[in-house]
Amino acid sequence: MDLSNENVIHKKEAGIEYLQFRKLLEYKDNITHAFTIGIDKDYRMPLYNSTQNRLTKEQIEENKNNYKKICKTIGIEYNDIVKTNQVHKDIIKNIDKKINIGSPDFCEKEYAETDGLITNKKKLAICATCADCIIMMMYDKKKKVVANVHSGWRGTVQKVAEKTICKMEELYNCNPKDIICCISPSIRNCHFEVGEDVKNIFEETFTTMADEIIKKQEKWYIDTVKLNIEMLKSKGLKEENIVDSKICTVCNSNLIHSYRGSNKHNGLEIGIIELK
Repeated sequence: MDLSNENVIHKKEAGIEYLQFRKLLEYKDNITHAFTIGIDKDYRMPLYNSTQNRLTKEQIEENKNNYKKICKTIGIEYNDIVKTNQVHKDIIKNIDKKINIGSPDFCEKEYAETDGLITNKKKLAICATCADCIIMMMYDKKKKVVANVHSGWRGTVQKVAEKTICKMEELYNCNPKDIICCISPSIRNCHFEVGEDVKNIFEETFTTMADEIIKKQEKWYIDTVKLNIEMLKSKGLKEENIVDSKICTVCNSNLIHSYRGSNKHNGLEIGIIELK
């Protein structure tokens, strides 16, 4: 099955499947990016500051090899990787150098409880992972700044996308009109079912966007993609620079890791972007 559409290209190379955004490929001389797919690949990394969810040595090695494969396929050095310990918060950090020389930065304490990274430095491959949540890869084509942001429903409520734009403005004097934001495959309103408690949180946070909350029987369905798009537009991004993959992870759980769409949590997808 080919997931390509007017916004993304589905590529299969050297045993790796991934998506690339057509809009970002217009700037391929300046940036490299990809969003991995393929449920036979498990891109989880251990949480080094936790005794929970630890993987075996064999699983860790396998995952490292998977990172190496996608990096080699798209032309990124494995040792350039910077991957945070995502915890569904609104903390966004700027980075200007690697912590580890000669090896990737995986879940280092300097990035604890961090769900977004920003940089204007080359050779820093900033990564985010998801399995239904949204990943937003951003690029300021004039200031040459990139960001990679993980936003589940909690991140959406905390407006992490909006705060990332503010931080790009503050740190690099970015003009929102020059920022491209690409939205990864994620759970869509056709499947994002919540109870009344979560519905109430959204209604309290997005008081003018009640239309994005639809009730069916005793459950509610929320369009978090639309909410993030409206937030980005409110911060000044041009509509044509907000590019949605238009892919639901649950609808395509036979191809993409989905927490809700599978009987067990198979793994995670990677969103990766780097300045050349």
